[in-house]
Amino acid sequence: VKTRRKPLAHFRPMIQNLRTNLHPKLESQPDSSCPGLNLAHMRVRVRGKSHGTTLMRGPKPKTTARARSLRQSDNDAEDRLWNELRDRRLSGNKFVRQLPIGPYFADFACRELRLVIEIDGSQHAESRRDGIRDVFMTGNGWSVVRFWNVDVLRALPSVLDTILAVCDGRLTERVEVADLRFFPAASD
Repeated sequence: VKTRRKPLAHFRPMIQNLRTNLHPKLESQPDSSCPGLNLAHMRVRVRGKSHGTTLMRGPKPKTTARARSLRQSDNDAEDRLWNELRDRRLSGNKFVRQLPIGPYFADFACRELRLVIEIDGSQHAESRRDGIRDVFMTGNGWSVVRFWNVDVLRALPSVLDTILAVCDGRLTERVEVADLRFFPAASD
């Protein structure tokens, strides 16, 4: 089924409105209302071409490329868990893969609940870097739950039940046991 695309002329008034109304406001107060906003990266996308400025987030080519490469190199445990999390299959919560959070990439994340799910292999045992990463994420308002990839492969229903407990608010206290680590977001 072919869908008819709207001609470029349809978008011209909208683009002109953005240029005349939005752009001057942003440039007149770059420091107070939008600190660090780089207008050079902000574009309206119409059929793959750039036309003017808008409040869309600017592209971060390196971050986007890294997230894409991480999504393509998922391991078996991540693939199995993703099949259960995608398309709002787990209690209607929307999860995404390889979400950039600061300098880190979360294996899975629910933005609405500010929940990060990490699947760790044996290389993560006693990892100091994971501790630093967890402190960063919890300090920035994200709760982090970590499972071993072996547990995802062997006991997926239990893993899903634990994730549901976190999503539903039944698991709120810090937990560090052999097969589960949960770090709630730091409170102010």
